[in-house]
Amino acid sequence: MTIATVNPTTGKTIRTFEPLSVAQVSECLDRAATAYRAHRRTAFADRAQRMQKAAAILDAESRELGRLMTLEMGKPIGAGIAEAQKCATACRYYAENAERFLADEPAKMDSGKSWVAFQPIGVVLAIMPWNFPFWQVFRFAAPALMAGNTGVLKHASNVPQCALAIEDVFRRAGFADGVFQTLLIGSDLIEGIIADNRIAAVTLTGSEAAGRSVAGAAGRNLKKSVMELGGSDPFIVMPSADLEQAVSTAITARMINNGQSCIAAKRFIIHERIYDDFLKRFVAGVSALRIGDPMDEKTQIGPLATGPIRDGLDKQVKASIAAGARVLTGGKKLEGDGYFYAPTVLTDIPANAPAAREELFGPVASVFKAKDLADAIRIANGTSFGLGASAWTRDAAEQDRFVAEIESGLLFINGMVVSDPRLPFGGVKSSGFGRELGEFGIHEFVNIKGVRVLDGQPAKGSATE
Repeated sequence: MTIATVNPTTGKTIRTFEPLSVAQVSECLDRAATAYRAHRRTAFADRAQRMQKAAAILDAESRELGRLMTLEMGKPIGAGIAEAQKCATACRYYAENAERFLADEPAKMDSGKSWVAFQPIGVVLAIMPWNFPFWQVFRFAAPALMAGNTGVLKHASNVPQCALAIEDVFRRAGFADGVFQTLLIGSDLIEGIIADNRIAAVTLTGSEAAGRSVAGAAGRNLKKSVMELGGSDPFIVMPSADLEQAVSTAITARMINNGQSCIAAKRFIIHERIYDDFLKRFVAGVSALRIGDPMDEKTQIGPLATGPIRDGLDKQVKASIAAGARVLTGGKKLEGDGYFYAPTVLTDIPANAPAAREELFGPVASVFKAKDLADAIRIANGTSFGLGASAWTRDAAEQDRFVAEIESGLLFINGMVVSDPRLPFGGVKSSGFGRELGEFGIHEFVNIKGVRVLDGQPAKGSATE
């Protein structure tokens, strides 16, 4: 596998990297395991001081780091800068809250003293994607390192400079050698690393296929794992919604990061009473988006990350059209340099079309008409995915139904789905398992240990399990 920076705006290779050998990887794992034995004994205050320094670096260098993201994967420069700053917020959140999240919890027993302790588990392998090349890593690394674990990162092969820059941020923040390392390797080495006794757990954000492979390897080796595997998020609009706000948010929710977000709205489910009005406004807004060089701060839509990603999206759209879907705008690759795809709206989509049953990772919106609330919920749940969902209604009873019945790990009412350090993040069904962020996220990679100290007297209760 080639590890290289290829500018998606031009298609030109900027820099290539030699992958680490098996022996070099083993040296990295040795450093991580050695660093863990010391890092786990550091005080929360020491870890927090270093994590706060990482946040300061991210904020101070957000423009340079944003440009690096844009260079390697094509996100608009403003989004790259904001991503670096968001990583800083995650660092600060865990620096300020990790000790409280991991404090011993008393357990009431009939004699002696009992509590639950939360302790680090070791070296965590993170396998991360290219679409949010900093955020995906920091939302794992900030809680994992604050919990006393160490981390090794296998990043996507098209964002190697981002991967190395992240390691550099942690190094300059004062974390000891080996606490966080980037492994520039191909995917062929992943299974062997997961099996290595120096690895305690693995976390992956990626495709469903990658999740099945990595989770299978983790299961065979009895390693804890967290999987975030993307989605086909519904965006439901009911008649009581503020239509103008819903349309405006819908455009942003679909086109954010050039349409390459796991929690981007992908299927727009509109009540039949407002369907035509919504569709007219939505298509007009999508058609007006400014496409161009993502380094230009006025650009709203940049290129897709790679040529194969663009070609795969185009194949899905063409197959959907062949199945009977109708194109209202876009629906094609754009001519010229780079990996640009026209912002697209599809409607009249048959149930067997890719636009109805698969995740479309790019600036393509699928629009469906719902007869009523029950039909909207049916369409929303009619997918194998269950990551995020957005529902727009000012009717309290409808809101309650959506909260109770939508099958997703995240649900936002009258707002766009976003990840936030304060809320647990993850999915159900084929969108994976486990949680990142929030208090639940830091608990994923700790040993939740039940402790009981007795006074030497026989304890009441059964001696069996």
